[in-house]
Amino acid sequence: MTVPFATGQTRDELQALCAARGLEKWRANQILAWIHRLGADSYADMTDLPRELRSRLPGMIPLFGTRVRHVHESADGTLKLLVGLHDGQCVETVVIPDGERRTVCISTQVGCPVRCAFCASGLGGLVRNLDASEIVEQMRHARAALSRRRVITNVVVMGIGEPLLNLEALQKALAILGAEWGMRIGSRRFTVSTIGLPDRIRRLPEGAIKPNLAVSLHAPNDAIRRELVPMAGKVTIEELIEAGRWYREAANRDVTFEYVLIGGVNDLPGHAAELARRLRGARVKVNVIPYNRVEGLRFEPPSTASVDAFVRTLGDAGCWVTVRKRRGDDISAACGQLRAQAMEK
Repeated sequence: MTVPFATGQTRDELQALCAARGLEKWRANQILAWIHRLGADSYADMTDLPRELRSRLPGMIPLFGTRVRHVHESADGTLKLLVGLHDGQCVETVVIPDGERRTVCISTQVGCPVRCAFCASGLGGLVRNLDASEIVEQMRHARAALSRRRVITNVVVMGIGEPLLNLEALQKALAILGAEWGMRIGSRRFTVSTIGLPDRIRRLPEGAIKPNLAVSLHAPNDAIRRELVPMAGKVTIEELIEAGRWYREAANRDVTFEYVLIGGVNDLPGHAAELARRLRGARVKVNVIPYNRVEGLRFEPPSTASVDAFVRTLGDAGCWVTVRKRRGDDISAACGQLRAQAMEK
């Protein structure tokens, strides 16, 4: 992207941009405060800037490059935002209220190169990476959808795309969101989900924000995983478990192994026992995610009985197991479904 939208700039970068446009560098501090904390929707809202300057700034430093096309609200309170980008593409952002927690799920790519067999995000493949401004602006849209009186408590990078394949933009966006001049979201409030790229996992702690990590296993053995995740290639489950252990020690952050449970594919008692053997003694968290049906794909959700049995087997092996609630079924809340519908239209 050639246009330097203000939302994708660090404070140093925006100060330099102001200076290059003949403005005082400290104007950047005012602009950033209005963008990230005071909720301005345009320069016209920035009332501590001179009126004449407010009229000139849009042509000098554009504020925003995205807009919300549609907001879908589920009966359970989940909000799904279809976010339009400057080039006509779109991504999804999901807001999940749950008691005192308000979690925002953000995307990092337009489409996805991983092409998990059960996921709508990879339908059509990868179009392009998002830049930092397009990642940051999803949080602004989410905050506006919640209303300014409700604080976002958690951010999960689990939307469309493989975050670690857009690592530089991701790290910059997290730094902006976590900065004291940004949204001031604490490091431990972020979780990045990856299909499992050990070399990229080892680069993740280099950023200003060290997020929690979620590694997608989705299978008890390499043969099943390669069927479900073709991009897995030669990366083994043992290597992923070891990378997760390394990150927990290197970054001092929580590591969770995610497992999408698909009826008749990876949810059988033997699968649970095999996974339990691999994880025994690893002191890890396992997030079991009952599959959300995707129109046009052959997979089915697991039965309640198979979910319960799977969780019980892992728990008996000493794993800390959680089961993700199914949210937003009535608004196609599984990643990629809303975008796929928009592409069809």
